[in-house]
Amino acid sequence: MAAKPSISDIDAQIGKLRERRRVMIAKSAERFARAAIKSGLAEIEISDEEVDRIVEEIAARFRKGEKKGVAHTTASPRRAATGGTGTTAEVSHDG
Repeated sequence: MAAKPSISDIDAQIGKLRERRRVMIAKSAERFARAAIKSGLAEIEISDEEVDRIVEEIAARFRKGEKKGVAHTTASPRRAATGGTGTTAEVSHDG
């Protein structure tokens, strides 16, 4: 029979999991920030609500593909009307 873990053992595990969670969130945020910068999205004047809506649409498109068993869906050729002028040609990729 396995020994019952102590409260301090559980607290230590919780601490480790919280740190892993923090690191995962930070890496995810960095990944999306790089994508936004590279695509020019970070330079476009767009509201947080509009960004949230667009990202949710993208997530829904990929979730839909996962349900069908498709690994990747193709990118839509349409662009959202943002009123901004951020193209990848205008974005510096120098770090």
